[in-house]
Amino acid sequence: MTKRDYYEILGVNKDASVDEIKKSYRKLAMKYHPDRVSSEKRKEAEEQFKEISEAYAVLTDTNKRAQYDRFGHAGINNQYSSEDIFRGADFSSIFEDLGFGGSIFEELFSGGGSSSGRRRRSGASRGADLEYELGLTFEEAASGIEKTIVINRRELCSSCDGEGAEPGTKKTTCPTCRGAGQVGQSAGFFTIARTCDSCRGEGVIIKNPCKTCRGSGKTPVERKINVKVPAGVDSGSHLRVRSEGEAGTKNGPHGDLYILINLKQHEIFERHQNDVYCKVPISFVEAALGTEIEVPTLFKEKINMKIPAGTQSEKVFRISGKGFADLHGYGKGDQYVKVHITVPTDLNAQQKKLLLEFAKLSGEDFRNETISEKIKKAFK
Repeated sequence: MTKRDYYEILGVNKDASVDEIKKSYRKLAMKYHPDRVSSEKRKEAEEQFKEISEAYAVLTDTNKRAQYDRFGHAGINNQYSSEDIFRGADFSSIFEDLGFGGSIFEELFSGGGSSSGRRRRSGASRGADLEYELGLTFEEAASGIEKTIVINRRELCSSCDGEGAEPGTKKTTCPTCRGAGQVGQSAGFFTIARTCDSCRGEGVIIKNPCKTCRGSGKTPVERKINVKVPAGVDSGSHLRVRSEGEAGTKNGPHGDLYILINLKQHEIFERHQNDVYCKVPISFVEAALGTEIEVPTLFKEKINMKIPAGTQSEKVFRISGKGFADLHGYGKGDQYVKVHITVPTDLNAQQKKLLLEFAKLSGEDFRNETISEKIKKAFK
C-alpha cells in the first residue's frame, strides 16, 4: 500500500512551522487516540494514530524532514528503521497537555501485548544513544575507510551486576506503586499514567546502594570501536553503529552509537555535493600553444589532462567519475579543473625584447615605455 504524503496526513503546507505541525498533530491525536473511540472502532483508530504519529515524528525533526523533502518516503525508509523514525520525537509534552499516558506508544509501536505486559514491572529499558564526531580528510571520505575510535560509555557495574544494590543486599518493592513504576488516576474513560515519584519509575527501592556505582547500576568505561565509513560521506552525515551505545537496565538492549562526520578543509579541493573542484596554474605560453598537464585527484593518482591551444584563463575542464561516490548508489560525481594563467614577473631584458617582438608581430602597438610615461602623455 502506497504511503500518503506526510504533509497531507497532518493537513499542513510544506512550509509549515514546527509549531503549526504540533498544533495540527495535537488536534488529530485527540480525534484518533484509541482511548477516545469505541471498541469496534479501535483498530481503525490505531492505524490512523500510527500514521499521524509517524508524520509528526518526521516533520518535527530537522534532519528527517530535510531527507523527506528531498527524497520522499524512500529517503526515510532507506536511512531510518521504524524505531529510528520515532526516536527523539517529543510526544510526552503533547500527551501530558491532553491528559493521556504514554502506554499507548508501547502498545502500538513495540508489538502490542496485554495491559500488564506494558507496565514497567520488569523495569527493563534501552540504553542511551551516544554521538561521536569523526573528522575525515577528503581522500578518506572519497575512498571509504575503517577507523578505530575511543569512546566513553556507561556499562553495567561489575560489582553489583547492574542491580545498583550493594552485593549481599536486595532491593525492595516500592510501596507506592507496588512495583508497577507508575501510578494511575481515572478521569472519565481516560486513565492518566504518571511515573511514580517514590521509585522514579523503577518499581523498587534501593536501601543500600552499591558503593562502586552509587546505586546507578552503571560505571563509565573506555572502549575502542571499529567503524566502517562508506565512500561518499559528507559533513553532517550520520552513521549508526548498532548496540554500541550505553548499556540498558535490567537486561534491556544497548543504545546505538551515532558517528557524526566532519570533513576537514582541503588545501586543493572544494566539495559541492558529490563533485570536487580544484584550480591548476599554467603559464601563458602553455595556454597559447597547448600542453598536457598532470592533475591530482582524490584517489592517490594523477591524471594527464590535455590543454588545447588558445585556452583562456578560468576555463573549466571536467574529469568524469573522479568525484565522491553517491551514498544512495547513484554513481560518482565529477572533478572540475579550473586553469588559471599566471603572468610572469621580473622579466630580464631578453625576455622583454622577445615579448615586444611578439606584440609587434601580433599587431599590438607596444612601445618600450613605462605606464607612468603613458599616463603623462595622455593628459598633455
